[in-house]
Amino acid sequence: MTIEWVAFYLFSTVLVLAGLAVILTRNPVHAALSLVLAFFTASAIWLMLRAEFLAISLVLVYVGAVMVLFLFVVMMLDINLDRLREGFWAYLIPGLVVGGIMLAEMAMVVASRFFGPERLPRPAEAASDYSNTRALGQVMYTQYAYAFEIAAVLLLVAIVAAIALTMRKRKDTRYVDPADQVKVRRQDRVRLVAIASEKD
Repeated sequence: MTIEWVAFYLFSTVLVLAGLAVILTRNPVHAALSLVLAFFTASAIWLMLRAEFLAISLVLVYVGAVMVLFLFVVMMLDINLDRLREGFWAYLIPGLVVGGIMLAEMAMVVASRFFGPERLPRPAEAASDYSNTRALGQVMYTQYAYAFEIAAVLLLVAIVAAIALTMRKRKDTRYVDPADQVKVRRQDRVRLVAIASEKD
């Protein structure tokens, strides 16, 4: 067994344990930190697969932006942990069923690679000047250009829909009309009151 296999099994074990910690940890901050560890470990596995651009993107986008946002939201909100634990046992059986199906599918994929009638060939060694970032960009913006643009439009529509759903005019919120603010005169806002001075 080579050092690559040892590193792969080590990273895979850490990834599975971090994923279980995300689900089973009661503290939301600890769950978010476990998800950060899972992202880092997945990026390490992608580095072993020579997908450097995807690994760096995973660290920069998810760990650097999304998880920091999650941590800020979780730590600033006053989350009632007792209410979060109420529905755990109700969703345990469906969660185990879905997890079992996913585990069976992954086992079938791994078993077909080693015990199938025809084994998958190992990928050819890349040239020294090969850049997977350039190859990914060429494929994304040539062969899958329309799919990439459609996904961008869908994300834009989702952002606009989320803003439209959450922007409500609340009754208890004070609102200042800029047009009325511009038309204000000094006589309407300031009144000089003459007060007689007190004598001892």
